[in-house]
Amino acid sequence: MYIRPIQRTDLDSLCLMAKHSGVGVTSLPDNRQKMEAKLDQALASFDKTLPLSDRVYLFALVDEASTELAGICALESSIGHGDVWYNYHVGKSVHASREINVHKVTQTLYLSNDLTGCSEIATLFLMPDYRNNQNGQLLSRSRYLFLADFRELFGEDIIAEMRGYSDADGNSPFWESLGRHFFQMEFSDADYLTGLGNKVFIAELMPKFPIHVPMLTEAAQAVIGKVHPQTEPALAMLKSEGFEFNHYIDIFDGGPSVGAKIKNVRAVRESKVYRVGLSDQTPAPDLSAKQGLMMVSNRQLADYRVLLVDQGAAGDDTLWLNPAQATILNVSEGDTVRAVSLRPKELSV
Repeated sequence: MYIRPIQRTDLDSLCLMAKHSGVGVTSLPDNRQKMEAKLDQALASFDKTLPLSDRVYLFALVDEASTELAGICALESSIGHGDVWYNYHVGKSVHASREINVHKVTQTLYLSNDLTGCSEIATLFLMPDYRNNQNGQLLSRSRYLFLADFRELFGEDIIAEMRGYSDADGNSPFWESLGRHFFQMEFSDADYLTGLGNKVFIAELMPKFPIHVPMLTEAAQAVIGKVHPQTEPALAMLKSEGFEFNHYIDIFDGGPSVGAKIKNVRAVRESKVYRVGLSDQTPAPDLSAKQGLMMVSNRQLADYRVLLVDQGAAGDDTLWLNPAQATILNVSEGDTVRAVSLRPKELSV
């Protein structure tokens, strides 16, 4: 399994993933025209023909044996320029009176564009048949090597918006208590329109005054900042890399936004550049192991590749690859690669 940039011939696979992604994954709308536009944007980003603020780097996880696409992930250089970026900021309102001995702190939600200009970790989806053998770890964490290799393409801060809680039928308690009163449509319909890029209605219909959280239902209050059960592993991975809740949530489902300084992301900070050495004796990695694996990037923008290797392949300044690994990475002896441990050393799950 390896990571590469998305290609024109991947459109059918992208559309298939959009069908599988379900409600709440707004970056994968089940609409072929929109997915083709997303593909075009990614291709132009890797070709450097788009302004930096418009670039979206879309990566595919590929099964080398079958050439099938197992998953996709993305990085956005800078959010909120073409489309306005909306969140609720989770804040506090204090009401106090000494005369009647009242001091009340109330949680509030303010409609905000504060995250405009941040870079974003986005569009993570792994097909069900491939949710094994470290594939999810590789797909999610491989993006940090791209951030380390091409820091000039991104800002100082990076965020990730997490899919909020919804039940097995796709119903969002947060939406039912808040959004429905202003939009008069189903959560799935609003979610779909957002995925298509139709965001003008948000500014037109959402209240501009603060929402006082105690006025929402208890079910809605309970899911503010809570992720969908299927998103919990992705959130755990982000936290292990140094991301933290930044007090912003999604305006539709209440899912949390997490953020970090790019320079402080664990895999960016700990990654190291090596010279490639070739050896037929370099073993294939044990993908069943939770430790002892390294991600290796070839540091080539247009033909970017990331592969898992055994941690024992790394010397002081040389990383030893066998010919098959070198072929997948498209590197030769003496080229430079960047590598870092797949997981933080203290993480065993």
